[in-house]
Amino acid sequence: MITTTIPRIFLAIFCGITPATSAVPPMVGVTAGLNPTAPDIREEILVIVNGHIITRHQFQQAVEQEHAALYRQFSGKELDEKLKEGREKTLQGLIDSFLVEDKANDLGLGQRIGDDYLHAYVEDIKKQNNFATDADFEKALRGSMGIGLPEYLKRTKQQILQQEVLRSEVYAKIAIEDQELRAYYEDHKDEYKKATRFRIRELVLAKGATPQDGDAAKATLAKVQEEFKGGKSFEELVKLYSSSASKDTGGDLGWMEKGLLRPSIEQAALSLKAGAVSAPIDTDKDIILVQLIQSENEEALPFSEVKPQIMEKLQEPKAQNAIQQYLANLRTRGNVRFMVPKDQILKG
Repeated sequence: MITTTIPRIFLAIFCGITPATSAVPPMVGVTAGLNPTAPDIREEILVIVNGHIITRHQFQQAVEQEHAALYRQFSGKELDEKLKEGREKTLQGLIDSFLVEDKANDLGLGQRIGDDYLHAYVEDIKKQNNFATDADFEKALRGSMGIGLPEYLKRTKQQILQQEVLRSEVYAKIAIEDQELRAYYEDHKDEYKKATRFRIRELVLAKGATPQDGDAAKATLAKVQEEFKGGKSFEELVKLYSSSASKDTGGDLGWMEKGLLRPSIEQAALSLKAGAVSAPIDTDKDIILVQLIQSENEEALPFSEVKPQIMEKLQEPKAQNAIQQYLANLRTRGNVRFMVPKDQILKG
């Protein structure tokens, strides 16, 4: 699962799905790949929203993604109800996403979200999820969302534009006094704490499948400990002796929040001073040594840092009705044409 910072209110409104855009006639020919001799694939257009289209393939793909999300969250009778209304909500979400995207362009917001902005956004997501490279991130995207990095960037830009429109057109007009924000902060400080996190290196020695393998691992452990006492760096020892894939980065696992690793490793790491190496941690399959690089203890974040989050939280209940009214106005002013009757689209 990939963690992002997109507020849930926006994802709820647009179902977290934004389609590709195009301005073409009612039937579109899509050339397969880059081969100019490949046959055209005819796609049925369901809805035209201003200059954009929603094809049956796009809609069905969005419905499948929404259903997959519902199956992960609900079950039983509640799931049945959500699935029943899911097709209509997904269709409306696709239509609204185009209407809001066009409004973003009218407001000149599209120019603010350039390649540098998206690059910084992706780097932040990679950091949150401990992805070392773009390739690792893209592999996770394909596994969890079924899309590559270019499609993710396109959807992300659309979602950010949608957020900015609602912030400027709806949220900015909902006033919350500073006194109310500070009072909420004082009453909910426990919700705004920087979690304990730490950064460690690991050296893993596989115990193998036989007693002889286990004896060899213990012998290597003794050698590692002796060489570390002799002044060799732990990072170098990891590269020489570790059996884990992390050996390529010197065993560095990056910043991790408490609760992500097995308790024995976390307890060992957090009991160390920076630079120190733990006693051997014996597991069923491995012998593990960890070195603490750095740690940060849990502490309350300052009001100035969390003020925007509190503002959004207090605005959200008041914004729900305002957003729906705003979207209703966009639908009235927009040019939405159903090329296939809506009831037939919803029947599938």
